[in-house]
Amino acid sequence: MMDIPLRLLKWAAPVTACVLLAIDVVGAWRDGRTAVAVGGVLLGLVYAAGPAIEGRRRFARGLWLGLVTSGWAVLAVAAPPFVWLAFPLLFAYLHVLPLWAAMFGVAVLTSAATLAAAWHAGELAVPLLVGPGVAALVVTLLALACRALRAEMERRHHEYELPPGGRAGRAVRR
Repeated sequence: MMDIPLRLLKWAAPVTACVLLAIDVVGAWRDGRTAVAVGGVLLGLVYAAGPAIEGRRRFARGLWLGLVTSGWAVLAVAAPPFVWLAFPLLFAYLHVLPLWAAMFGVAVLTSAATLAAAWHAGELAVPLLVGPGVAALVVTLLALACRALRAEMERRHHEYELPPGGRAGRAVRR
């Protein structure tokens, strides 16, 4: 029963990223910024490759995360709306990297998003400091809660198993 909310949460970040990216690409296209729109489409394609590398080696996942982050950084400098794609990307950091590296990545990405937004705005205002920090905190707490729920679900799955030659529905505790 617990796996349904976890599956929904697992898809929430990629769907949010794709929706934000689509809005930004359409906006850039409508504004005549073809290069930015094409860059957004390319970023979307690289981002969409994420599930394909999920079971791969750490190097492949790190390379994918580096490409996505680099693409985001270029677009965040090119057009203000792309700055906010950083927040769904935080879930990727927390999913792909070990916890210590993810925390470092979250701090760096949040700082970069804050600086890019301030650069586009022409000033560093309080909302640009507080908003991204609060968003990063919420994303981090949600991702950690998902990890804890997933670990608990796996623990329970391994704790109860069918006895040898047993019938389905007669789980025994090891």
